[in-house]
Amino acid sequence: MSAVAWIAVGSLIAWVWLLLGRGFYWRTDQRLPVRSEPARWPSVAVVVPARDEAPILPVSLPSLLAQDYPGEVFVVLVDDCSSDGTGDLARELADRCGGLELQVVSPGEPEPGWTGKLWAVRHGIAVARRRNPEFLLLTDADIAHEPDSLRELVAAAGPAGPDGYALVSQMARLRVESCWERLVVPAFVYFFGQLFPFRRVNRAASRTAAAAGGCVLLRDEAAVRAGIPESIRQAVIDDVSLARVVKRTGGRIWLGLAERVDSVRPYPGLGELWRMVSRSAYAQLRHSPLLLAGTVPGLALVYLAPPVTLVTGSALVDPAASWAGGLAWTVMTVTYLPMLTYYRQSLWLAPLLPFTALLYLLMTVDSAVQHYRGRGAAWKGRTYPRPETWPGTRPETTPETRPEAAPEQ
Repeated sequence: MSAVAWIAVGSLIAWVWLLLGRGFYWRTDQRLPVRSEPARWPSVAVVVPARDEAPILPVSLPSLLAQDYPGEVFVVLVDDCSSDGTGDLARELADRCGGLELQVVSPGEPEPGWTGKLWAVRHGIAVARRRNPEFLLLTDADIAHEPDSLRELVAAAGPAGPDGYALVSQMARLRVESCWERLVVPAFVYFFGQLFPFRRVNRAASRTAAAAGGCVLLRDEAAVRAGIPESIRQAVIDDVSLARVVKRTGGRIWLGLAERVDSVRPYPGLGELWRMVSRSAYAQLRHSPLLLAGTVPGLALVYLAPPVTLVTGSALVDPAASWAGGLAWTVMTVTYLPMLTYYRQSLWLAPLLPFTALLYLLMTVDSAVQHYRGRGAAWKGRTYPRPETWPGTRPETTPETRPEAAPEQ
C-alpha cells in the first residue's frame, strides 16, 4: 500500500478504537440521576466567584436567588477585585429581585501561590462555613439555573455515605447562537468528553475524574477531607483538579450533561472562543513540550487525515486510501451527531468536525506559545505561571503534576 493509504488505515483504526474503546464518550445520555427526595433537605451554601461580571449578572444572579429549595440555602458572592461595580450590582439585584439571602464579600488580591478564582472560592467557602452548610454549590457568575436546579442536584447526590455522591457536577449547556459558537462550542464539549469519558468518571473503580466548574455540588465533609480548596490552590483547570482530589480521597463523583443549567456568557466571535480555549489548553498538557509534540501529530492523524487521505486518494486513484479515509471520516461524523443533537444544531455541521479540530490544534499550539512568552493562562488581567514556578512550591505536591492524576487511557 502507499504511504497515504497507510495513514488512512491508521486513522481508521484510531476511530474504531475511539468508537468502541473510549467509554462510549460520544453518547450524551449521562444525565442527572433521578432519586427520591430526602426526608430532610440538607443545608446548602452557594458560592459564586465573580470578577468584572457586571454585564452578565443581571441574567444569571436572579436565577440563583429564585431557587425553589425546601431546605436552608444562602448565596455568597465573592467580588474578586472587580473594577466594574460587580459587588454593588449584586446587592442591587438582590434588593430588586428578592429571593434567597445574598452576602457579598471581597477577599482582596490573591496571595502568592493561588489562582484568582480559587482564592475567591477559598474566601467564599470560609464565609459559608460559619453557618456549617452540609453542601457547597460552586457555580460561576455566568451560569443561569432553572428554579428547581438546586433541588434536583441535592436529590441526585443522595444520602451521605457510600450510597451517595460526594460531588455532583453538570456540564452547563453553553450558548450557541453565533456562527462561530455553532461551529466551535459543541465540539468543545465533545472533545472534553473524549478526554474525560463521563461513564468512566462516574465509575467508582475508574481513575478518570473530572467536573464542570460552572456547576459543582460538593459535600462539605468531602471538601474538608480533600483539603479543598487549599490542595488545588494553583490549578488553572480547577474543576478537573477538584474532582481528582475528591475521588482520590474516597469520594464518589458524578458528571453529566445539564438540561436545566445554562451558560449565558456570549462568545460571538472566533477571538473570544480562541481565548477561552487557549488560556488553559497547554495547562491540560501539563505544560509539557513532549506531550505537545505528541498531541499535534496525534490530532492530525485522527481528525485531519481522514478528509485529506480521502481527497488525496481520489486524486491519485488510490482505492485503499480513499476507502479507509472516507470510512474514518464517516465514523468521526457519526460520533459527533449526538452532541449536535443535544445542542439542537444542524446535523450538517458534523462533517465539518475536521475543520473545527484544526482550529483547536492551532489554539493548543498558541496556548504553548503564549505560555513561553510569559502570557500563558491569562484571564481577566491575571497571568499564572506553571505551578512549580510559584515561590516556595514543591511540584510533587501539586495535584495537576502528580503521575496518578493522569486520566485513564
